[in-house]
Amino acid sequence: MEIQKEIIEKLLKNPPKDPFQLAEFKRKISQEYKIPSLKNIELLKAYHKFLKEKRLKSFDFLEKLLRTRPIRSLSGVVNVTVLTKPYPCPGKCIFCPKEKGIPKSYLSGEPAVERAKALKYHPYFQVKKRIENLKEQGHLTEKIDLRIVGGTFSFYPKKYQIWFIGECFKACNNSKGEISSLEDLKKQQKKNEKSAHRIVSLSIETRPDFINIKEAKWLRELGVTFVELGVQSIYDDVLKLNFRGHSVKETILATKILKDAGFKVLYQMMPNLLGSDLKKDEKMFEELFKNPSFQPDYLKIYPCALLKETPLYEEYLKGNYHPYSDSVLIELLKKIKQKIPYYVRIQRIVRDIPSQKIIKGGAKISNLRQIIKREMEKEKLICKCIRCREIRENYDPKEKIFLFRQDYFASEGKEIFLSFENKERNKILSFLRLRIPSFFFNRQEKNFYDYFKVLKGAGIIREVKTFGREVAIGKKEFSPQHQGLGKKLIKKAEKICKKEFKLKKIAVISGVGAREYFRKLGYRLRDTFMIKKL
Repeated sequence: MEIQKEIIEKLLKNPPKDPFQLAEFKRKISQEYKIPSLKNIELLKAYHKFLKEKRLKSFDFLEKLLRTRPIRSLSGVVNVTVLTKPYPCPGKCIFCPKEKGIPKSYLSGEPAVERAKALKYHPYFQVKKRIENLKEQGHLTEKIDLRIVGGTFSFYPKKYQIWFIGECFKACNNSKGEISSLEDLKKQQKKNEKSAHRIVSLSIETRPDFINIKEAKWLRELGVTFVELGVQSIYDDVLKLNFRGHSVKETILATKILKDAGFKVLYQMMPNLLGSDLKKDEKMFEELFKNPSFQPDYLKIYPCALLKETPLYEEYLKGNYHPYSDSVLIELLKKIKQKIPYYVRIQRIVRDIPSQKIIKGGAKISNLRQIIKREMEKEKLICKCIRCREIRENYDPKEKIFLFRQDYFASEGKEIFLSFENKERNKILSFLRLRIPSFFFNRQEKNFYDYFKVLKGAGIIREVKTFGREVAIGKKEFSPQHQGLGKKLIKKAEKICKKEFKLKKIAVISGVGAREYFRKLGYRLRDTFMIKKL
């Protein structure tokens, strides 16, 4: 350990300016001490240990340089993914794998699955372990985007849902005690408002046919702010052929309910399904953003992977199913990416399915996204999706930024996308999603406000986000984080609601861990929303 301290002191005495100089330093140390080349994470662990023991002073530049996989916190928060236990699925989709001891649609070998399996799918230990790993890699873990995956969350018993989410909050709060009721969960949520690890966003996966007004209300009680819908296709004939068990009608209704209740909505889409073809798949992504009945905020594009564990494999053996070749799939995805509007983020392209389990198809390529990016850059093709434009480490405070506004109709309501970007719109620093609900334009309220009384007469901020390296709560640093961009967007949204739509209040579907931020801006907790009178 003393050798490690000596090495860290040498590192601080003549600090490297970039990763290349750091690599050169490690090579020299390896030769001098006759030891294997040290990994960044080993140096970071030693640095943190000496810091804790007060044997060294804190040096921010060293933290930044040694941080492994910095991209994990360059969107402003860190992602913590947890898997629910294996449980029966209501679907009978022919493309979906089934493996004993694994939640349906997931397979052993996927990184998140292996982590969950090792901890017997216990949410508390999954969250604890992930936070610990992220901290070891040098990431701040004060703001957490909690992602619950593992299948149709809405199909799990409500008692399990309460316990699972409660244990996640407990892990972030470093609390003890049983979670056996909604009241227990609410206590943990309250603690999380000022916790060291605040859950600022909470997402679940479910099917469109499991979403109704009552379910949307229940998800808010649990603290959910973001819903991933397994849409897969918007063609009824394709859905039927693949035994999806619902039609496009359910997708349209689920999207409307979720958006009117303030949720962020992600569509999981699957090109190359049985019954589809290249022309149909390309048209499908055009329709997603031309038709106001859809308009998802986020996308996960999962090209269909042909797996032996599925009924689709039988169709393949019969000659009824033809997976796209690598080159055909890449060309399709390049076309899709060019159609994405400025207000949409493509979260993922391709699942983490181990390539050896995939029989055929372009989904076998693990670095598909990087290949597409490289080819598009070479061909001077542009993807306008949020992820491709996030500022990340490229922040220059001298570069002039502009406020952009884009209005579009979606699910019978109006969406207003506000963003701070550079003039060319190839760097986005901050954005806000404001919804004027469908009931503002169509006074037939039905029973929506029986469940969401607090939203009556309100515009709703569905999301506000600032990019750049995560900054500790209450601390100001050289990053778009904590530069006041989010507050400016919120003020603009308030003004739009009051002046343009004559609304008397505005609501925010705030993550539990972000409530304190909104309180400082004059918002108060009502029901499960942060509300401000205008």
